[in-house]
This record gives sequence, C-alpha cells and structure tokens, in this order.
Amino acid sequence: MPTDTIENRESALFAVSGEQPLASAALEELSQLFGRLRALCLQYEVHRTHPGIILVHHDNLLVLITPARLWMESPQLFKPWREEDRIETTSILLLGQIERQQLAEPRNQGLFGLLGRYPSDSELVLNIDRAFEWMRLKTGQQFRAESLTRSEYEFGELAEIARALTTERDIERLLGLILEKSRIVTGSDAGSLYVVEGIAGGKEARRLHFKLSQNDSAKFDWSEFTMPVDRNSMAGWVALERQTIRIDDVYELSKSATFGFDRSFDERTGYRTKSMICTPLTNNRGDVLGVLQLINKKRKAAVRLSNALDVEEHVIPFDERSEQVLTAVAAQAGIALENALLYDEIRGLFDGFVRASVDAIESRDPTTSGHSRRVSTLTLQLAGAVERCETGSYAAVRWRGEDLRELEYASLLHDFGKIGVKERVLTKAKKLYGFELDRIRNRFDFIAKSLEANAWARKYDALRRGASPEDISQIEIEFAEQLAQLDQTWMIVEQANEPTVLSSGEFGRIQAIGKNAYQGPKGQSLAWLTEDEITSLSVKRGSLTSNEFDEIRGHVSHTFRFLSRIPWGRTFAKVPIIAGAHHERLNGTGYPNQLTSEQIPLQSKMMSVADIFDALTASDRPYKRAVPTEKAIDILGFEVKDGHLDAELVQLFVDSKAWESLQSFRTAPIRF
Repeated sequence: MPTDTIENRESALFAVSGEQPLASAALEELSQLFGRLRALCLQYEVHRTHPGIILVHHDNLLVLITPARLWMESPQLFKPWREEDRIETTSILLLGQIERQQLAEPRNQGLFGLLGRYPSDSELVLNIDRAFEWMRLKTGQQFRAESLTRSEYEFGELAEIARALTTERDIERLLGLILEKSRIVTGSDAGSLYVVEGIAGGKEARRLHFKLSQNDSAKFDWSEFTMPVDRNSMAGWVALERQTIRIDDVYELSKSATFGFDRSFDERTGYRTKSMICTPLTNNRGDVLGVLQLINKKRKAAVRLSNALDVEEHVIPFDERSEQVLTAVAAQAGIALENALLYDEIRGLFDGFVRASVDAIESRDPTTSGHSRRVSTLTLQLAGAVERCETGSYAAVRWRGEDLRELEYASLLHDFGKIGVKERVLTKAKKLYGFELDRIRNRFDFIAKSLEANAWARKYDALRRGASPEDISQIEIEFAEQLAQLDQTWMIVEQANEPTVLSSGEFGRIQAIGKNAYQGPKGQSLAWLTEDEITSLSVKRGSLTSNEFDEIRGHVSHTFRFLSRIPWGRTFAKVPIIAGAHHERLNGTGYPNQLTSEQIPLQSKMMSVADIFDALTASDRPYKRAVPTEKAIDILGFEVKDGHLDAELVQLFVDSKAWESLQSFRTAPIRF
C-alpha cells in the first residue's frame, strides 16, 4: 500500500475523535520512541498519524504501538482496527501494563504483547518482527483455509451446475442459468450472453445475438439486438479467435486491441464497468455457439456497486483461477446449449409433423377445417381448469409442460385416422352421394321419356282405330298425371336425401317408391330405386348408412394404429392412447374398444367433452346447423345423464367458459 494512502487513511480515521488524553511527558516519550523505530526498522514503514499511536506497516500487515493507558481509557480511538476485516492483519503492542483480568476482555482481541514503558531496541525489534511473523502465519493459514473452502465451494457449484445444465431443456431458461451460475462461481457483479446465429461458411454472415443481461447493482431496461461477428467487439473477437480474454480495466485497453469499449451504458446508468472476462461457448466439435461476458469481479459477492468509489474499493481483476472455473462452466454450458438446440430441433420436427398432419386431415375433409385446432384449444383450456380446481376428484391433478404438450399433440391428431377413411364417406354431406342422386335423376328422366313414348304410341294406336278427340285427350291427361306422380316422387327422394331425421311415414314412402317398376332399354323390368338407394335414403338420422358409419368410426382405430408407429419417445409415449380413446364413453358404449370410465385416460375424457362441444357448435358443417352455446351445454348435460361424459369435467368446462378461448381463434398455422 503506498505511503501517502496509508497516512491519509489513518489520519482520516483519527480526525474523528480529536482526543488527547496523554500528558506531555508521555507524548515526548512516544516521540522519542517513534524516532528510534524509524532508525531501527528500515525494512518497515513507520508512521505516527496520531500523537499517541505509532503504526508500523509491511505487506498490508500492521503493528500498532500505543501506551496501555491510552488503549484502556480511549477505546474509541482504536475502533477501526477492531473491525472484522482488519483484525486478522493487525497486531497490538502496548507500552506499560494492564491487569490480568483485562486481558480476557473482547476489546483486547488482537493484542500481541506488552512492552515496558521504556523498551530496549532489541526488545522493540524482536517483538515487532515476531508480530509480523505471527500475522503472516495466521493469514497464510487463513488463506489456505479460504482456498480449501473456495475449492470445495467451487467443486460443489460445478457439480450443481452440471446437474442443472443437463436437466434444463428450455433454451431461454438455460441461457439464464448459464449466465447466473457463471457469475456466481466467479463472483461477478454483472454479465451478458450472446448467441451465435448462422453457420460458418453459410450464405448469410454470422451474427451475435445479444440475448441476456444480468446486473446485481444497476437496474435498467435492455433489449435484444444483433451485431456482426467481427473483431471490432470483444464478444466478436472471442467468437472468432475461440479464446478467453481477461481485461483488468476496460477503460484502459491496450492500444494493440482491435476492439474498443462502448461507455454509453456506463454514462447512461452511472455504472462503472472495470474488470471483464469473455469466453466462448463451444460444442464438442469446437463450433462457437455463444459468448459469455462477465463484468466486475468483486471481493465480496454481497457488495453492491452503487458508485465509482465502490468499484475502486471492491472490484478486482479476474484471476487465473476465475478463468479456470469459468472455462469449466463454459465447457459444460456449451454441451448443454448444443443439446438444448438439438432438442429444440427435434421438437421442431415433431411440431412440423403435427402441422403437416393436421393440414393433411383438413385437406381431405374441408367441411371440418379448423376442428382439430379448436378441439386442441378447448381441451387445453379444460386442462387448465382441472389444474385450478381445489375440490373434487381432480383437486390433486397437476400438469407438467411435457404433459400439456403431449395433450396438445394428441388433441390435434385425434382425427388423424381419417386419412384411412374413403374420401367420399368422409365428406358425405347427404344420404346419397352426388353420383347416386344423378343416377336416379337420369333414371327418372328415362322413365319420363318412356312414359312420353308410351303416350305417343297409345295415341297412334287410338287414331288408327278412329278414336275420338276425347279419347286422345284422355291419354294426354293420363300422361300428365304420370309425369306429375314422377315429379312428386322425385321431390320425395330429394327431401329424403337431406340429412334430417326421417319419420316412419317417410320411410314407408321410400319403400313404396322402391316397389315401382319401369321397363328398361332391353325390355327388362327394373325398380325405380335400387336396394342400396333405399337403404341410403332410409337412414333415420344424419347422412351415413350403418356400414358407412362403421367406416367413419373406424378412423379412431386408424388413429391409434398410425400414431403408434411414430417413435414419440418416453416424453410423448401416450399420444396414441390418448387420441385413440376420445370416442370411448364412461359406460362402455363408446368405440373402438368399449372402455369403461376406469380404463379411459383423463386426457381422453377431457378431449371427448371438447370434441362433442365443437361438433355441436361448429358452423362449417354442411349437413347440419350450428347449435347455440346454451343448447350445446344442455346436450353435454344429456350426455352426462346417459353415462357418456364425466360430470365434473363437463361442469369445469362450463364454469371456465372454455369456449371463450375460441373467440380469437384463427385457422392459421399452429404456433407452439
């Protein structure tokens, strides 16, 4: 420590008291002693910053010599050397005597020895040398203990960091964890983290993305930005050179440095950036994934740097040990970041597959476009309501992030099996397919032409026989009646073709029409309606025959079979099971496996509620009108009474008004 600094500091401490309890004789003796010490202790720095105190300095260690009377009667004078941060580096030598019982007093901590009122030269030198030796031994032991403690602490932190980094998969949280842990093990007050974007040698130049900033002492708003990977910035230099750099004071950079330091942040916030260390984050191939930049290593982690004076007092350069520890953390962090990026890529593949699958489903059945996404949204809203409920069967249910993503995938893909259903069945809007109705229309046109030809033949025969005009007119009337009956029959067919509820009377009329016959082109007797057409037109509800309905129901089995062939991994292993059970009913009347309540996954039960609600309220179905929300809720209640749906889930669905989440719903590409 420089002499002027010591003198100024000690003088400032004593200026507070202004006490002068010693007699002039004692002060004169102390002055003589001071002169002797200046001559005897040439290897030490000797100062007298107070009339009653002599200070001997060496290597930041201090021997304080003062009369015993002054020590005992004016303890406030010596308060600065009783502070915890100085007691280990200060030894007290008293001139004179104190009582034995006074030696045990707490204020006498640090007392090294008692000298006579008039100590000899050898006694002075011997006691001062021994005091310095004792302090060196003591501080050496303390240093070794602190080093051991620090090593143990760093080892523990590195183990904890390794555990934390290997378990975190979310990139944003991982980056925050890397920066936080790096600051902890190095005692840094602040730090920033950059992520390298782009590929070396790629078409676009690589850039550094400023992703994160942390500061214990300064509160400020920051935003992300990008900058080129070049040697004009410290982070860019580190990314290119793949080397760690340490800077003791960024305000005093070497003239040979290609990069500078931007002081605008310091000027804007009043913060003082001083020591800095930058290190690259690399993967196992040596590719730089990011840059870690730590600022202002502190003597004590708890200290806050509120001004430049605090920085000068508490900030120290990053040492070699800090670099070693940071390098170890960076090695772990680089691998963890690489794994997280790979995990994110894999998740992106899954997301892309799901998006493409939903698009494929909806392109096959445009009439239900958006249904899969709406069901997913409703199901996730219900899942949130389940987790928030505090009573009932589901009070203990809690979802992890992976659980909700698994549920989202299963909900989006619950109709994936429709790709295995014939498209004409999947998109059938009415009881007859378009080509079937056209075939009947052509048949009826043929029948009409046949009736017309028959009427002309009858009139020709009648005229040959000399029939009267009245006879001819009767033939025309009968022909008109036949055409009217044919038209009426066509109207009945058209009405029966609509996917509405068919009454028993209408069913009989269809059966009667089917019994009518006409003569075919080859003279054969043919029915007005075939058996298949009668079957289709006789469907009592909806548009599908029993065989077609079974084929549609089979989409659930297709869903399970197709999804089971996808390697979802352990995280999403239940996607096929959840999606494949959304048409099961609590009382075992569902399909495809007639599962009962205990066998149906909770996620599938929630999806069933969402699926039915959306099917009722959807406005894009050509074969039915959308049901109002209130009516749909009533129908859900009927489903509960029939033993199909879970009463608690339906109530949570209604109470949470899950359908309100669809108000801003768009059929845009999925965003995860």
